[in-house]
Amino acid sequence: MMASGATRPHPAEALVLARVAPLVKERAAAVRLMVFDVDGVLTDGSLYYGENGEMFKRFHALDGHGLRLLAEGGIGVALITGRAGAIVARRAAELGIADVMQGVRDKGKALTELAQRHGVSLDQTGYMGDDIIDLPAMQRAGFSASVPNAPIYVSQGAHWISSQPGGSGAARECCDLLLAAQGRLGALLSTPGLLGPGVIQ
Repeated sequence: MMASGATRPHPAEALVLARVAPLVKERAAAVRLMVFDVDGVLTDGSLYYGENGEMFKRFHALDGHGLRLLAEGGIGVALITGRAGAIVARRAAELGIADVMQGVRDKGKALTELAQRHGVSLDQTGYMGDDIIDLPAMQRAGFSASVPNAPIYVSQGAHWISSQPGGSGAARECCDLLLAAQGRLGALLSTPGLLGPGVIQ
């Protein structure tokens, strides 16, 4: 029975949180800045090269929408990637993400710098990664996430693992979890015209 005056969670929030452990929900509820790796998280990790040396990466619209929902919900979003290139900068610009750190080898240090820049503690930061280079950031973040296709020694270091693989909605799952844990997902879903026609996802 619910306590007097308590409000029921939005049905979508209840669905998202149904199988989430209480401690994970608590960590997710504290996040004020969520940072994502790119290759293997926002993409499937594949690198496509054209015959003239041009590189291609595949992003998922669900993930893009999720990142924008985080921003709409008042949670800061940033990207840290070990590679550097115009593709990531362009995708970030499309989604309105200003904090993009490319060519980073020490992601733990980069996460600390981003937290300081945003005026939040590391306990209030989240990080989602999929490989060895991501572990220092995952270990510092108050909430760490990974994908099911990550090496086991990486995924074991995460507080939460998505059901979808990287580049196929994994980041969106993470975004929904954060928003649901903070009671913000329902309000966003009920906002008429949110991310209306013409908005890139």
